Amino acid sequence: MKISKQNRREAKHLFLDCMVGGVLDKDRVRQVVTQVIAKKPHGYLAVLSHFHRLVKLQIALRTAVVESPAALSGDLQGQLTRQLGGIYGSGLEISFAQNPALLGGLRIKVGSDVYDSSVKARLTALAESF
Repeated sequence: MKISKQNRREAKHLFLDCMVGGVLDKDRVRQVVTQVIAKKPHGYLAVLSHFHRLVKLQIALRTAVVESPAALSGDLQGQLTRQLGGIYGSGLEISFAQNPALLGGLRIKVGSDVYDSSVKARLTALAESF
């Protein structure tokens, strides 16, 4: 679907109205969507489509996934939470997952940033260098 510049501007304006202290407020997002659907202004589907894209990107930027081959201790989880919070700011939602295929080390993904210090990644890089 082709979105006009005006619709993009409206969606961005709505998106910025949903930000509180640099963090996306989920209640405001719900209110904005409800209001737009109720009013149904010209091009509202395109506006909501672009608004959805902006919200999805913001949620991805504020979500971290930490993968390890075994369960991490509470102390290590707390330390990683503090360090990632220091880098990416407050409001970061962190989930911890087990992935035995990593063999060792950690893989951390925040938005489009990936920090991979796993044994599997190192073995793959070594195999590609031959």
